[in-house]
Amino acid sequence: MVSGYFRYLQLIEYSIVNSGLSGLGGTIMLKIRTRYGDGTPLELSEGELREDLENGTVDAAECGNVPPLSKEELQHLFDIFSAPYSFVSVEPGNEVVLSYDAGTLKIRRVGVNVDRIQALQIYEKLLGADTMELCHIDYSFKPLKSIVTMEQPILEQALLTTHIPLFYGAMPNLGLYSQPDGPFPNPAELLPRGKIEEAQAAYEAAAEEAVKDMLYASDKMVASGVDGVNLDTVGGAGDADFFAALVAAQKLKERYPDICIELGMAGEFVLGMHSELEYDGVRLAGLYPHDQVKLAQRAGVTIFGPVVNTNTSESCPWNLARAITFVKACCNEAQIPVHVNMGMGVGAVTVNDHPPIDMVSRASKAIVEICRLDGL
Repeated sequence: MVSGYFRYLQLIEYSIVNSGLSGLGGTIMLKIRTRYGDGTPLELSEGELREDLENGTVDAAECGNVPPLSKEELQHLFDIFSAPYSFVSVEPGNEVVLSYDAGTLKIRRVGVNVDRIQALQIYEKLLGADTMELCHIDYSFKPLKSIVTMEQPILEQALLTTHIPLFYGAMPNLGLYSQPDGPFPNPAELLPRGKIEEAQAAYEAAAEEAVKDMLYASDKMVASGVDGVNLDTVGGAGDADFFAALVAAQKLKERYPDICIELGMAGEFVLGMHSELEYDGVRLAGLYPHDQVKLAQRAGVTIFGPVVNTNTSESCPWNLARAITFVKACCNEAQIPVHVNMGMGVGAVTVNDHPPIDMVSRASKAIVEICRLDGL
């Protein structure tokens, strides 16, 4: 009753403010409750909210050399953030498909101690997931290679107990191929010593080996009946990581023309750790989502997952305006479905293990409605 009464007072306050009624000291000014990128609560005036939205889209436009959001789109964002509700959503009929990465691991993170197949059933039968992904705790193709035959029967059982499309996912994770964990010299040690060519050679060798591992594991999963393969957190080790994923996707599509390949990025900007790698004549270092998706399409990727990183010291409105600016440009270039990464620390979602629903719902609603997405 107390929380309901407090909500009632909030709605009255919102109505008074927007009706233009005057209080004792003049017109009541609306204070909009939002958050910083780290989840810390924040209150903004209407003017501050508009300023953050405008600054966010300008920052993205300048970084990516893409058009900023229009006045109408910024007003739509303003309306979403100023709505006095804990949760907002799209209108019925405007829902999008949801795909998940590592969902069988994340459900344990929140304290639900279930087996992976049970987790898939919970997502499907209780949470209404549209797709799901089976994965191993290591979540990288290199360690998966040695245990893939043990993963196959689990995948086969999962397919027998679920109905929704089921992916198998892991990361290229080129970092695991460098010494002391892997066979190749560590570029992070070579670069500070000025050994540029040696570091580049190490990246190229790691990428070649990573492609072999991605193909080996994917072959096994396709043989077990998987509906799709998810190459996740691509580019986490820079342009060589992105290169390996593109080559693997191309080879997979050549082997299995009908397979669904989802490629989700690790960051908004491809770090030039090698700096000179190219795919199909395009230099990979420095690419933003609207250019990344073009190469993903050429490689045969079925679903592309762009990422825009959350700045913890800026407000969620600033982050969301910035994210939508990048994603809108990406959708304009895409000829394949786009499923934006909307989770902890990406897509204007706060950097928390359990992101607050007020920000998750606002970010999801806004990015779907403005960018006309295929999924999240």
